[in-house]
Amino acid sequence: MSENINKLKKIISTVFELDIASVDDNASVDSIESWDSLSHLKLVLALEQEFNISFSEEQSVEILNLPLIKMTLQEHGINF
Repeated sequence: MSENINKLKKIISTVFELDIASVDDNASVDSIESWDSLSHLKLVLALEQEFNISFSEEQSVEILNLPLIKMTLQEHGINF
């Protein structure tokens, strides 16, 4: 597993207070009970800080599951 996917899973597990082992491609706003508007904002900020990027407003609202987050990070040159 790449270093970046480990970073991503660690961020998700920290923001949503989950066991990192439970973070997989099914992780989404629908499957994580603690994923609300405030935690979503924390997720956006943590991703921007960790990967040294800035999401557009559109990207910020589109990252609603792990595959979409990976795809959006790839748009910023982050490889998985």
